[in-house]
Amino acid sequence: MTDQDASRAAAPTPGTLADDASALAAAEALVNEGAAEAIPSRRRAAAGGGLLLAGVALAAANMRPAVTSLASILGEVRDSLGASSTWASVVTSVPTLCFGVAGIGAPLLARRWGMNRVVGASLALLTAAMVVRVLGGPATLLAGTVLVCASIAMCNVLIPVVVKESFPGRVGLATGLYTTAMAAGGATGSAITPWLNSASGSWRWSLATWMVVALAALCVWVPGTRKRPASTAVGAVKGERRSLMRSPLAWVITAYFAMQSTIAYVVMGWLPEVFKGAGMDATSAGALLGVLLLIGVPINMVLPPLVTRTRGQSGWALLMGALMFAGLLGLLLAPLSAPVLWAVLIGLGMSAFPLALVMISLRTRNAADTGQLSAMSQSIGYLIAASGPFLFGMLHDVTATWTFSMVAALVIVAVQTVLGVVAGRPRTI
Repeated sequence: MTDQDASRAAAPTPGTLADDASALAAAEALVNEGAAEAIPSRRRAAAGGGLLLAGVALAAANMRPAVTSLASILGEVRDSLGASSTWASVVTSVPTLCFGVAGIGAPLLARRWGMNRVVGASLALLTAAMVVRVLGGPATLLAGTVLVCASIAMCNVLIPVVVKESFPGRVGLATGLYTTAMAAGGATGSAITPWLNSASGSWRWSLATWMVVALAALCVWVPGTRKRPASTAVGAVKGERRSLMRSPLAWVITAYFAMQSTIAYVVMGWLPEVFKGAGMDATSAGALLGVLLLIGVPINMVLPPLVTRTRGQSGWALLMGALMFAGLLGLLLAPLSAPVLWAVLIGLGMSAFPLALVMISLRTRNAADTGQLSAMSQSIGYLIAASGPFLFGMLHDVTATWTFSMVAALVIVAVQTVLGVVAGRPRTI
């Protein structure tokens, strides 16, 4: 493997279906904390129609391709721009950093301008940013990626709330459509972009092509929400509230969320480059990332209901950890012997994400505590996870091999599993 191959990185994607549940939990947390979510009138809530539903689906389809498309060919992009490995590692950390702060910025803007307008503005910014980021050098691409991820983060927090208030009698249908479109978009971005790159001979064109999807979403979203009044912000929930920062169990759950997010972003950010470093072609490596993202769709649909039927979740945490550990170990020891199997195992193991979200609800006694724990675990967890891809890449650059980076990932999974077993014990904060 050449030095260039050793230093390539791929930008992580927020992931699978679980991210919608994450955004929904974050939005509910903000409501419980009085952080500017909206409560619609019954008349307005019933106004969600087919055009708005189409807008929701198209907006969801944009939550992943802008990032996974870059992830699948970032090695080639880096070589073309002559960028440093540090630059590539920074790019891998941008999405998680944006998601870490989205819970703060999104409700503030929604309170001032209304959720529908903020989502529309985010889609417009996303469309423009995907074009702007391919027009210059490394600094332009990095800045454009920040804008892209900021736009996605805003939508990821607010759109689930739009779903809840616009389709109160069809939440399951609307959410299923939203999450399916989101997962399919991410997998398509990863699988198609390497082919577009080869066909066009230009990574700039292959990345900019995805702005068409964002533009389509914007064109449907604006008329779909035009006749819907802006939401009215609510104040803080009344009543005395205790802080969970002093709760050991709250910190265990937060640490579990942080560890599983860290390993998920490391895997999604570096999987194509690990396979390419082992000798796989870029198209196949991107397709495997698509397999990994798609495998979570059916699993994440059935897992939460199953988990909630068990008194404790320690066994589920152990299972998710074992699947992830097995997939990463196979990737380390024999990456090309059964690459599809490793991708499937890793994809199954990433179902620790919805498991963590379920435990946030099950380990709390009331909605107020659920809101606090959701906000605490996700904000801190995302910020910790942001360092994972960067450190993974830096360790790889220092050692000039994937071995030490992969061993570090296995250690993270082991810690995650222990934390999950502890957090899964049937008790409440």
